[in-house]
Amino acid sequence: MSSPAATRPRLAFNTHLHVPPNFSAFTTVEDAVATAASEGVKVVGTSNFHDFGVYDRFAAAAEEHRLVALFGLEFISVLADEQRRGVKINDPANPGRAYVCGKGIPAPTTLSTGSRAFMAVAKASNEARTGEMVDRIRELFAAAGLDVDVSYASIVDVVAERAQVPADWVVLQERHVALGFQVALFEAAPVEGRNAILAKVYGATPTAAPDDALATQGELRSRLMKAGCPAFVEETPVPFTDALAYIRGLGAIAVYPTLADGVIPICGYEDPVEDLIERMTGHDIFGAELIPVRNTPEVVERYVKAWRDAGIFVMVGTEHNTQERIPVAPTCLHGVPLSDEVKDITWEGTCIVAAHQHRKQQGERGYVDETGALDPTFPDAESRLRYYAEMGAELIHTTTGTAR
Repeated sequence: MSSPAATRPRLAFNTHLHVPPNFSAFTTVEDAVATAASEGVKVVGTSNFHDFGVYDRFAAAAEEHRLVALFGLEFISVLADEQRRGVKINDPANPGRAYVCGKGIPAPTTLSTGSRAFMAVAKASNEARTGEMVDRIRELFAAAGLDVDVSYASIVDVVAERAQVPADWVVLQERHVALGFQVALFEAAPVEGRNAILAKVYGATPTAAPDDALATQGELRSRLMKAGCPAFVEETPVPFTDALAYIRGLGAIAVYPTLADGVIPICGYEDPVEDLIERMTGHDIFGAELIPVRNTPEVVERYVKAWRDAGIFVMVGTEHNTQERIPVAPTCLHGVPLSDEVKDITWEGTCIVAAHQHRKQQGERGYVDETGALDPTFPDAESRLRYYAEMGAELIHTTTGTAR
């Protein structure tokens, strides 16, 4: 197996966090950065959907705490052929639906006209879909005998106030909607009356305890908003290749977020990892990512080592896209620590993205260009990986004030 670049001392890092106003465990972006700093994390990467308005505040908070801020995004797309064939990509509930990430956006709050237009279309589509879901759920509660004063706008206002952001930065996700209706239910109905209402809303007996807010939110999503459920509204995701072009147009590196054994059986597109590597490189995707808190250590080891052997850099994060405040430094399932080898490989990937982002901010060539092509000034993948990793490590150590 290829060994990662010698970029020690290795620091703590997390390259996939959702920060408010995305649905998040944190109250504000400053809360996210301060929490990471308090836990000794030195590099934090965001992966927000649809809007980057809060990223200037993210950068300022990171600078205050002497952390390195990596700007990223997550996007939902579709692979049409796989959808027709019923192949699951990295969403176990929706064949053909593909999440894809961009890492190392050099200037996320000063986008080109084309990038702004693309984002606006995606944002409007999401708002229309989510707004219709809110209306349907409100009607279900009314039919169950409980009129709740919940609308798309009212949920946006609550999210914006909590995150301390303008309302136009907020794009609601299903979790926001579930939270809005859970809060309304708990405020309007006593504990002993909630199950009767929810049984009528669901058309079945609820399983969540009537005083368990998080479980009730989860059940509202699973019973009402998923495919085949009464409040489900079909999505209109963009083609996978268009999402890749958008990411690259931002100056970022396209990275494939991998579910692996976060669901059993593993999605067909991702299993075995050797086939996944072939599919990734067929789309000129040379970076991979895991959220290892949902994966067994054995699978993490297998995927990470296979990627690195194929010349693909690897990153890890936690998402923090629920209200549960788990540790910021990533672990495997049940809190099992990542092995030193996995930490070395994913630290290398973190350093590569830091170098890419910095070079692009300076107007220089990055790890990939706007077409997704790798920097051609190297004789092979290994020398390219090592060059960018060493550069990124130096940048990170300098920024954070940690000696090498």
